Amino acid sequence: MQNNFYFIGDFSNIYRNPSRKSEVTSQIIYGEKFKILAKNKNWIKIKTLFDNYKGFIKNSKYVKKFNPNYKISSLKAKIFKKPGIGTKSWLPLASKLSVFEENKNYVKIEKNKWIKKSDIKKLNHKENNFTKIFKKFINVKYVWGGKTFQGIDCSALLQIFFCYNNSFYPRDTKDQIKHTKKNSKKRNFKKGDIIFWKGHVAMCLNSKQLIHAYGPEKKVVIMPIIETINRIQKTTKLKVKKISRIKY
Repeated sequence: MQNNFYFIGDFSNIYRNPSRKSEVTSQIIYGEKFKILAKNKNWIKIKTLFDNYKGFIKNSKYVKKFNPNYKISSLKAKIFKKPGIGTKSWLPLASKLSVFEENKNYVKIEKNKWIKKSDIKKLNHKENNFTKIFKKFINVKYVWGGKTFQGIDCSALLQIFFCYNNSFYPRDTKDQIKHTKKNSKKRNFKKGDIIFWKGHVAMCLNSKQLIHAYGPEKKVVIMPIIETINRIQKTTKLKVKKISRIKY
């Protein structure tokens, strides 16, 4: 059961246990590679290959053969039955696609599944401007375990930049803290600084502002850095645990 597979649903919750009533710990998106660790009736236990995340998804919508050559570069990309005829389904940012047919404005990724060319980039495309990725999610609602346009949490907002650039980065804040090198403790913040608290993370857009998926605001927001640090300390009694830098 250790073979590699690729998820081809739009995206799906990853649950801690094989039940929809279980905690959602993360999500898997279209084109994501994983191993099957075990099967449990209508559920499979998986390990995602990008970040080695383990959990349960419903036993459906995956294939063994998949050759990605493009990826979604928009926050979300509408799926079309055929060019010009849309569906109610969307693929999230960083989804990997196996494009095998093109016309003027669309590409075909499966039978009866087309995506606009304006929503994709070549798989090896690298976005060096991390603020461009983060800002796509402004006002997207805060959802624990989420990592798409429908909802995202603080650690996924940071991870999605690395995921888009095909570079490893841990999924959870506790692992992200361990993964990153520590900066000096001086409070002269600048663009690219990552601020960690226990169970939370935010990214500096410049010397004055940060962006984060913030539970109390119920969405992804841009806030003043010092005001945020003071607010978190006042409301949760948590101090900044670590300051690092975005390196890729």
